[in-house]
Amino acid sequence: MDRIPLKAVEREILGKKVARLRRDGLIPAHVFGNKIETEHVSVNTLEFKKVYSEAGETGLVDLKIGGRNLPAGRQEVRPVLIREVQLDPLTDAPLHVDFYQVNLSEKVTVAVPVSLIGDEPEIVHTGEAVVIQPLMEVEVEALPDNLPEKIEVDITTLRAIDDAILVSSLKVPEGVTVVTDPEAVVVKLDNAVTEEMKKLMEEQAAEQAAAAAAPPAGGEAAAEGEAPAEGEITEGEAAEGNGPEESKGEAEKKPAEEKSRQ
Repeated sequence: MDRIPLKAVEREILGKKVARLRRDGLIPAHVFGNKIETEHVSVNTLEFKKVYSEAGETGLVDLKIGGRNLPAGRQEVRPVLIREVQLDPLTDAPLHVDFYQVNLSEKVTVAVPVSLIGDEPEIVHTGEAVVIQPLMEVEVEALPDNLPEKIEVDITTLRAIDDAILVSSLKVPEGVTVVTDPEAVVVKLDNAVTEEMKKLMEEQAAEQAAAAAAPPAGGEAAAEGEAPAEGEITEGEAAEGNGPEESKGEAEKKPAEEKSRQ
């Protein structure tokens, strides 16, 4: 991919005051990199959006910086990658940008998007399977000028359930090394959840919920391991004659009966 030019201007407005820049159609940004001092710049919002849509985070950008410290009309050109873009959570408008200045003779590691190409297999069209893509991007290492915009994966080789394409099978340009785990699954075919299967799972869930809510067999019998209520005679006690204590009247009656027998 050819480098894309983008104009930037040195800025002295920092902190909360950068809101004024945004109102003027500018985005505050930083330029940082290995062995360089971080610089504060601003870029035109509309121009940045156009460049970002073309370059993404893997395309090289020629950042042309102008400012007070340079002679009139002169610009410093920095080869950069768009490393991070902070977006407004409500409007998705870019609020801040980090540009990473690269050394063209040193390799960098970046995340490259994975793009699926090719017709889906027949079992997907018949509703028996679905295409699952666990990895939306993979990390690669290359010289900045050799970074691919994306990595394409042909899914026409997938034919049966559980067929998969691993990272080790990816085809990348010469000079590019994939550093993501080679055994990681990029894309695979999995069983489709049909409407009948959904209905069956819902019925099974309802049956399990009803069974859990039903009282245990035998009414309100004590749960296993639960002690009997106070004064209650257990089956074993009744058989052995170990019932509750005798009443006072019964205790007095026994001596009288024994005396009459004498």
